[in-house]
Amino acid sequence: MRLPQSITRCLSVCKIHFLTIGMAVALLGLVPVSAGAATPQLVCTPTGLRFGAIILGQAETLMVTVTNSGATSVKISGITASNSEFTPSNLPLPLALPAGQSVDLSVTFAPTAMGWTAGTIKFSSNASNPVFVVLVGGTGVSSELVTASPSTVSFGQVAMGSSASVPVVLTNARSWNVTLTALQTTGSGFSMSGPQLPLTLAAGQSVTFNVSFAPQSAGTTGGSLFISGPALAIPLTGTGTTTGQLVIAPAPLNFGDVPVGTTETEPITMSAPGASVTVSSAASSSSQFVLEGASFPLTIPAGQNISFNVAFTPQSSGTTSGTLSFASNASNSQALEPLTGIGTVTAYSVNLFWNSSPDVAGYNVYRSTAANGTYSRINPALDPNTAYTDGTVVSGQTYYYAATSVSSSGQESALSTPPVKAAVP
Repeated sequence: MRLPQSITRCLSVCKIHFLTIGMAVALLGLVPVSAGAATPQLVCTPTGLRFGAIILGQAETLMVTVTNSGATSVKISGITASNSEFTPSNLPLPLALPAGQSVDLSVTFAPTAMGWTAGTIKFSSNASNPVFVVLVGGTGVSSELVTASPSTVSFGQVAMGSSASVPVVLTNARSWNVTLTALQTTGSGFSMSGPQLPLTLAAGQSVTFNVSFAPQSAGTTGGSLFISGPALAIPLTGTGTTTGQLVIAPAPLNFGDVPVGTTETEPITMSAPGASVTVSSAASSSSQFVLEGASFPLTIPAGQNISFNVAFTPQSSGTTSGTLSFASNASNSQALEPLTGIGTVTAYSVNLFWNSSPDVAGYNVYRSTAANGTYSRINPALDPNTAYTDGTVVSGQTYYYAATSVSSSGQESALSTPPVKAAVP
């Protein structure tokens, strides 16, 4: 199900003839019509709901927030829709709404016929504006001109004073060109950036826009991104929170190549962009990654940051992955920092050479880890040359080498003396 865009408008209908309302919808779309000089006590955000082009048999849902802006409590006694294609969510009625408080209402549009459909959601209460309506409208279609990915955008919890962005990809689903004439966001705190319009998409062509949410108040906010031309509505929701958010950068942290047995350190920065955050503990999923210099609990003031080092000591060659997890009182109470590094081993070799002996078929090379230890042959076959390279040595080890000569009859000499010593770094 795709939630539609909403352009919600509050309006008082006192003293307005129904014919006037019909003309306002027909001529002005979702522009609010108001009457009476009294300041409305009940207001809504957004001020109107404009659904996009919805395929028959499908539905979209948009959210409107009703707020009591007065100094006294309000009792909402009724919520009714003028058109059965628009269905408001169930709220327990009568509903007492204290001064300064809000309630969220979802409205679902399920078209049953092709073309534009309009209606109203009416709120009845004992407010200074006892009856007010939210204009709603949408279009039933057989198929969409343009598809959106994602078709709805939920920003989740975003700390006050910070923002979050989500890319939205629009794709021309038709076999002919489709022109995007304009884009509009509704709802407090939502904004959009991307290519300039108008913009024509060829068949199958896509374009990406970024939608951002910077909460203006605590609580859930609904809105939409409406694309004129294909009449596509993308529902938007986000929750502003006064609880801080812990941000860790860079993420992920990549150490690159680090020789096995050595230690490389890289800095990370923890920040609290919206509100102060207290980090109670940190844990590493791998002993090869260690957070250095941190003492818990620690508090990061709002808008501030603090830096620490992370050490990587690879114990074997190859790629190692891990995570640092931070427990805090932030909205993301278990923040994770992905870590990667590659352990490398320097390739060493020992080059050996010796004087030739007369009347021999070849030579064998022997190796030991002690001068007086047991020597083992390391050449796989008789070597006719007077040089040999041992590429199987290990860093930090000392080796001793000796050679023998083998006659054409297969008789092998004693080990050469003294043995040659090679210490590998």
